Amino acid sequence: MFNRKAKHTIDSLIGSSTSIHGDVHFKGGLRIDGHIKGNVIADEGSITMLVISENAKVEGEIRVAHLVINGEVVGNVFSSELLELQPKARITGDVNYKILEMHSGALVSGKLTHDQVVTPEATLRLLETRQIPQITQSSTVAELSKVSESA
Repeated sequence: MFNRKAKHTIDSLIGSSTSIHGDVHFKGGLRIDGHIKGNVIADEGSITMLVISENAKVEGEIRVAHLVINGEVVGNVFSSELLELQPKARITGDVNYKILEMHSGALVSGKLTHDQVVTPEATLRLLETRQIPQITQSSTVAELSKVSESA
């Protein structure tokens, strides 16, 4: 219950002296210490994690399941699972999340939108329908008792 953070590993690193111009697509875990001017998109069919470190900057859209930000993002952010905004996180753009953990000092300049996923347990279904007899002012007590017995 209290340990909702899944254990992820970082498979790839974009170093602090690296600058990428173009979109980055990845699977698994990715840590960004450098600068990316383009979208960062994780594979939708797998468990993914992106870490944007304190000195990193991403200029573009981000789409990932688990996202940890302690650097700067200029663009819209989509986190389908957990979004962690650490104290030095700075986002300029709209943020869509399922679960948000925001530390003191983190800044968001944009709209925060909670994506509510409807689970099967939360869906209401009509199990059966019955025709309800019409009750009028002229209905007798006997007629009303028959209605209550049939319900």
